[in-house]
Amino acid sequence: MELKEGIPLHKQISDWLKQKIESGALESDEKLPSENELSRKFDVSRVTVRRALQTLENDQLIYRCQGLGSFVTDQRTHQSFSILNDFTEELEGSGMEASSKLISFEQVDIGDRKDLLSYLNIKNKTIAVQLERVRLGDGEPIAYDITWMPIFYGQLIADYDLEKNTIFSILEDEFDIPIEKGCYRIEASMADGPLAKHLNIDPQTPLLLMNRISYTIGEKPVYYQKRYYRNDKMVFELMAERQSSRNTNTNDELPFKEMIPVFRQNDNK
Repeated sequence: MELKEGIPLHKQISDWLKQKIESGALESDEKLPSENELSRKFDVSRVTVRRALQTLENDQLIYRCQGLGSFVTDQRTHQSFSILNDFTEELEGSGMEASSKLISFEQVDIGDRKDLLSYLNIKNKTIAVQLERVRLGDGEPIAYDITWMPIFYGQLIADYDLEKNTIFSILEDEFDIPIEKGCYRIEASMADGPLAKHLNIDPQTPLLLMNRISYTIGEKPVYYQKRYYRNDKMVFELMAERQSSRNTNTNDELPFKEMIPVFRQNDNK
């Protein structure tokens, strides 16, 4: 390819790579030529190449791993895990339409569940609202949620369509109750019979289990949730920095950049 006059060099390079990706010449997860290789190929500076690659990354056509290079995406969407999102927000940019299938919404006695009483900070009460939903992308199961809420918040959302609306959107848009932060724990799990049926997978299929407590103002828990992700539909990518004696963090902060949930739209991975 010869670069033309009158068109920014970085755009010509990004357009050339985009054409290679969309034509299939560069396949999903295939590594792109290095910055040095592209710089030599087009006889441009590495700054120009980086700008072209940034354009492709912004368009979610490639993803970059520090020290490894740039790779073609697999029709996946990337969102920063350092930002608290609901399910609909997580799927934004993936090209998939988020929806839910309501399985149950009921009041339950959690008096024998010390963990739930602690998570929800309702130690003097034993009744909570339990909500179960299959989370869908383009109508296909991606995850299964079991959510427990204090009665107060459960009653607020009870009359809303929970197959089209998220808990976050109802509380924030209808009641001005902001969701300010969340606490996460990720672990491995296995699909039992009912869970496998809901997710359209085989029993004993490995799953990713996300445990989350979401808080409103004053660190009041709004809900505790267990979300089981199909691992053929979603993975996490982590970006972190190595701490060294020359770069000692004195504020007890981890060299943690971001963790990204990546949703897949096909089954060939």
